[in-house]
Amino acid sequence: MEMSLQLNCKTVFPCRSDSVKLNPFPGVLPRRSVTFESGYVCSPSKAGWGVSFVSASADFSRRRHQKKVSVTRPKGTAAKGFVPSKRNARLKKGDSLTPVVSEVSGGDKKQAVDVNIDDDKEVGVEFSEDERFEVIDRTDEIVGDVGELLLLDETVDVIESSQANISITDEDLEVLEPYNGGVEIVEDSGEGLLDHAEIDDNIRDTDTLGEITEEAVEESSIAADDRIKEEASRLLKLELEENQRQQEIERIVEEKLSQGTKVFSYPPVVKPDQDIEVFLNKSLSALSDEPHVVIMGAFNDWKWKSFSVRLNKTRLNGDWWSCQLYVPREAYQVDFVFFNGENVYDNNDQKDFRIPIEGGMDALAFEDFLLEEKRKELEELARLQSERERLAEEQRRIEADRAAKEEDRSRARVEVQRMRETLPQLLKNAVKSIDNVWYIEPSEFKDNDLIRLYYNRSSGPLAHANEIWIHGGHNNWKYGLSIVERFIKSVLKGDDWWYADVVVPDQALVLDWVFADGPPQKAGVYDNNHKQDFHAIVPTVTPDEQYWVEEEQLLYRKFQDERRLRDEAIRAKVEKTAQMKAETKERTLKRFLLSQKHIVFTDPLDVQAGSTVTVFYNPSNTNLNGKPEVWFRCSFNRWTHRNGPLPPQRMLPAENGTHVKASVKVPLDAYMMDFVFSESEHGGAFDNKFGMDYHIPIFGGIVKEPPLHIIHIAVEMAPIAKVGGLGDVVTSLSRAVQDLNHNVDIILPKYDCLNLSNVKDFESQRSYLWGGTEIKVWRGNVEGLSVYFLEPQNGFFQVGCVYGRGNDAERFGFFCHAALEFLLQNGFHPDIIHCHDWSSAPVAWIFKDNYAHYGLSKARLVFTIHNLEFGAHFIAKAMQYADKATTVSPTYSREISGNPVIAPHLHKFHGIINGIDPDIWDPYNDKFIPVSYSSENVVEGKRASKEALQQRLGLKRADLPLVGIITRLTHQKGIHLIKHAMWRTLERGGQVVLLGSAPDPRIQNDFVNLANQLHSSHNDRARLCLAYDEPLSHLIYAGADFILVPSIFEPCGLTQLTAMRYGSIPVVRKTGGLFDTVFDVDHDKDRAQAQGLETNGFSFDGADVGGVDYALNRAITAWYDGRDWFNSLCKRVMEQDWSWNRPALDYLELYHAARKLE
Repeated sequence: MEMSLQLNCKTVFPCRSDSVKLNPFPGVLPRRSVTFESGYVCSPSKAGWGVSFVSASADFSRRRHQKKVSVTRPKGTAAKGFVPSKRNARLKKGDSLTPVVSEVSGGDKKQAVDVNIDDDKEVGVEFSEDERFEVIDRTDEIVGDVGELLLLDETVDVIESSQANISITDEDLEVLEPYNGGVEIVEDSGEGLLDHAEIDDNIRDTDTLGEITEEAVEESSIAADDRIKEEASRLLKLELEENQRQQEIERIVEEKLSQGTKVFSYPPVVKPDQDIEVFLNKSLSALSDEPHVVIMGAFNDWKWKSFSVRLNKTRLNGDWWSCQLYVPREAYQVDFVFFNGENVYDNNDQKDFRIPIEGGMDALAFEDFLLEEKRKELEELARLQSERERLAEEQRRIEADRAAKEEDRSRARVEVQRMRETLPQLLKNAVKSIDNVWYIEPSEFKDNDLIRLYYNRSSGPLAHANEIWIHGGHNNWKYGLSIVERFIKSVLKGDDWWYADVVVPDQALVLDWVFADGPPQKAGVYDNNHKQDFHAIVPTVTPDEQYWVEEEQLLYRKFQDERRLRDEAIRAKVEKTAQMKAETKERTLKRFLLSQKHIVFTDPLDVQAGSTVTVFYNPSNTNLNGKPEVWFRCSFNRWTHRNGPLPPQRMLPAENGTHVKASVKVPLDAYMMDFVFSESEHGGAFDNKFGMDYHIPIFGGIVKEPPLHIIHIAVEMAPIAKVGGLGDVVTSLSRAVQDLNHNVDIILPKYDCLNLSNVKDFESQRSYLWGGTEIKVWRGNVEGLSVYFLEPQNGFFQVGCVYGRGNDAERFGFFCHAALEFLLQNGFHPDIIHCHDWSSAPVAWIFKDNYAHYGLSKARLVFTIHNLEFGAHFIAKAMQYADKATTVSPTYSREISGNPVIAPHLHKFHGIINGIDPDIWDPYNDKFIPVSYSSENVVEGKRASKEALQQRLGLKRADLPLVGIITRLTHQKGIHLIKHAMWRTLERGGQVVLLGSAPDPRIQNDFVNLANQLHSSHNDRARLCLAYDEPLSHLIYAGADFILVPSIFEPCGLTQLTAMRYGSIPVVRKTGGLFDTVFDVDHDKDRAQAQGLETNGFSFDGADVGGVDYALNRAITAWYDGRDWFNSLCKRVMEQDWSWNRPALDYLELYHAARKLE
């Protein structure tokens, strides 16, 4: 008997493809079992048919030799399954059709072929002793005289075969562990098929398998019958359910017909995540004469998953049409209309059709779901945008790198050409030695050689030096300092000869050097050959063409290295700057959130969208003190949230005993939390923060705050038209608000004295007429801000100055009216118009009288007083018309609150401290100081700056306390206290530097005389610079230990803020903004803590010399007696944020409060 068994490899060996073949072998099979060993071990396959083992009855006792038989490959596409000689019965996987009886050819005998397809049992293929058959490959040709057996993934074909009895009892296949010998698998390299198998004499016998019994066949038949009955029962149940459903629909139809209802759904109670059928009685519809009906709709008030489905006519009583819809799990309502597919609609009399959905989301839950989906969408968009930016930056870097390489190659070529042209002169200037000064041994050498350079110390200015050093280079110093060596006194040469061993640099044609009394950066005396330097020829080097090629390549690599180091340093500095800014902003925001902690705070402090937050309130510090109840009234997004205000909530006592608390769930689409407090549920007394309301920013929301449009109308702007602090405020405040994602424009006169070098993209705009005058308009970009320049053709601003003309009031009044007319004629609709001081105060009443109800009705007006000493009349009128008014510090607002100009308007008057521009005043990126520094290296940075300041001004280079004074010399600035402080500092052994000038010639002359006196008596410790010098001011801020500001009054003051930015300690008089920003180290710890700060300076109360002595003496003593403590104080003040980060937040609160006004 010969047997060939083919197995599908997708089942047998899932990691392979195609088939495993056991090729025919002759012989008589005794009634014993044999197991074929295979080297493949795979997990049982679930994808297709498999065989766990093959058992055959045959006599193998005579077959001890290994035999290899090849199998012909199939050609073409063969039919799958057993190929029958008479008829073919196909069983699909999972079928339970057993037994299957086939006719068997050969004599009069018939044999039953039992196929049992069962996933949970093993497979055995067993052949009786007398049977002769063949299992062959998938070919169109039948091999042998019986038929073909093939096990496939999906079907089994059973063929008739004489004396065949085959039982398949499992799908899963498991190949046994490897055995030395057994079945040899040979894989075809072309198609992955196994060409043949070898069976050697290592086949192991086993008696574990028995024959199939009649009982087994009977049990299999019973199991099949059970499965058939189970399937029939299931089908019957479905039929009954469908009949019941049809009867229920017919009942509903009759009911709806009697009611005259034209639309219903089945099932009547609709739930999420199910299929429903929608019915329309077309005869009752506006579509009764239309041949087609389409349902068009969506879910959840038309917000979710729209659909459009054609309806089909039903067999129900009446003209009923229907279609099926799937209800998503997020739905709470189905909304739809019917139409004919074109232009005829039935929309339920313009109310649309609606079907409520029970058991799912409600409208609020669905809104939250949409917000969460929106959040995910925004996250994905942000990720994609970030990736696009990264790729764009990478492309930019590649292009920049390519351009840089080309530039460096070009530089190298140019440099080599220049060297070739200058080489003759270079060689002419070089020598081999100078008698009695220097010489080299050996006299003949080349690049990379070690030479000894001798120098006669007594020949020049280093005759008395203790050390001799060479500072050298080569090829006319092209590569900078490349030789640094210390000389040794020569014993053999005698006299005063010294020597150093030097390696000649690669590619050197000429050596260049000077002699010095120390290494680089530490040398003080040089011998530089009378400023000609020393030059020596490298004698054995003759430059040929290859030399210049190599020189160009060396230069190119040098330029590349320099560029890489430079770019890395710049990149590191930019990253460090950004990191410090971010950390500062984070600290400032935390301070802002804690600034009201004595009244209100939240837990957590950083409120996240989608979270629950608890608000703690201390009524004892408010007008609700003593009230028996406190009610919390809250909403979101500046009281504009879609859900409206939340119901009033009675606050409960907190654990600390002083506060009450209430908790709120923050929606995902919130960016701001708004709340006030009241004494009862229905109102009564309110705490609304004096009309400003309480607001807490929310982080992580999917909705961002809509940007405001703010327009500043001012007559000063730094740095293009700066006279005083007003110009700084206009620029810095605008930048800070713009950085918070709001839109800012500035309108400024176009003076003929403008510094246009600081205006980018300066271009002419459309002119306009007002008051009989043509006004030209220019637009430009200043410090990243959009600025419009108005140039009236009446000569008002062609006078060479900002202030100082006899008609300043007329000039600026014209400008204010022209600015508002410009906004109107150009279609601007700002939210806020912000004007400043007396010079643009007319904007307030001109706006309210002429524009507030005509074209600019959306705008609210904010007015800021920078100094009440100037233009009180104009300020008084502006206060009357402004919606909100501010001044430049809380203390100054209290100091002037009794002034009749201010007193009637205290309800809308607020003090907001000014800030400084951290980009202009930044010791880490300041080009005017010798060493960049931050709080991390403040001691080293300030030491270097002090030395540079002393050197520049000719002061003694010593470690002494240095007091700096940077001011306008006016009586307001306390000039009598300045003079006294200078003398007092000198008495204490310190140094003093003053930078400033006086607009009053008498005061200026007074200080000129004082300068002459001090420069004469204390020339090495006092210096007065009586003209403003911007670079010098930066160096003083960085190099001074203290900055003195003894102002008699000071609305805000920026000097003390800039001093702290540079780590200098302010010594100030307690007035105005000085009091609000400087906290005395000995007396103001509690006051500083209440502001979320630490102490940062020295202050005094009086306006006499005793007061300034008290503060200045304590400061200088601290410098002398506690340097470590003093250095830590310098670090502390540097880490405090006195930029516009915090004031910008306060101004935004004010802007929003102004917009609430009717």
